[in-house]
Amino acid sequence: MLDLFGKAILDFQTNNSPEDIITETNISSADEMDVAYLFRSYKEMPKLEKKALQLSKGKVLDVGCGAGSHSLHLQNTKKLEVTSIDISENAIQACQLRGLKNAKVENILDLKVYSEGHQNKYDTILLLMNGTGIFGTLAETSKYLLKLKSLLTPNGQILIDSSDIIYMFDEDDDGSKWIPANGYYGELIFTISYKNQTEKAFPWLYLDYNTLQNAAFANGLQCELIEEGKHFDYLARLF
Repeated sequence: MLDLFGKAILDFQTNNSPEDIITETNISSADEMDVAYLFRSYKEMPKLEKKALQLSKGKVLDVGCGAGSHSLHLQNTKKLEVTSIDISENAIQACQLRGLKNAKVENILDLKVYSEGHQNKYDTILLLMNGTGIFGTLAETSKYLLKLKSLLTPNGQILIDSSDIIYMFDEDDDGSKWIPANGYYGELIFTISYKNQTEKAFPWLYLDYNTLQNAAFANGLQCELIEEGKHFDYLARLF
């Protein structure tokens, strides 16, 4: 793994000539993303993210924390105990440079419920900026939900956002959508390029709310819709 996303984050944090990240999917053409967006303040965040941070309480686990902007708000403004994890070494280095006290390189699936005599259970688990993305495919979703459930305290909550990307598909004259016959339409293949290097393509999952709710129920979790955004996006709470 080249860790280009993390490299862009670290370049921005250390003023090492950051450039835009180029993302492309199997159903959309190349799109440029300004790395600065990942360093946004609470005021600059979309309303779904603000809502998730308002609802965060107790001991928090921020999964796929990226540049750490959500964690920083919870740690510095809300004074919560936050553990921030990401599979990107570069991103975690940037988080530490930004002042996050407990940021570490970790895959959520490898996080132990007990480690060194210490219980890793959380009151709030955050998965933001299309939090369902890390599930990769619909088939893998249960594995992730069961893992997240095992890390919750009895009254704990998972706050997760995603989008229903049905709008990206063409319509017939009668209004029905041209969607792929094989697999779930929210399963995309992503490619990231940065500074003339391209990461190996990887699966990334967008889940519509009903599908997330069904997956939650199937794995013994309750699921409620907290808020919907302007562009088919939503924030859900699993508990």
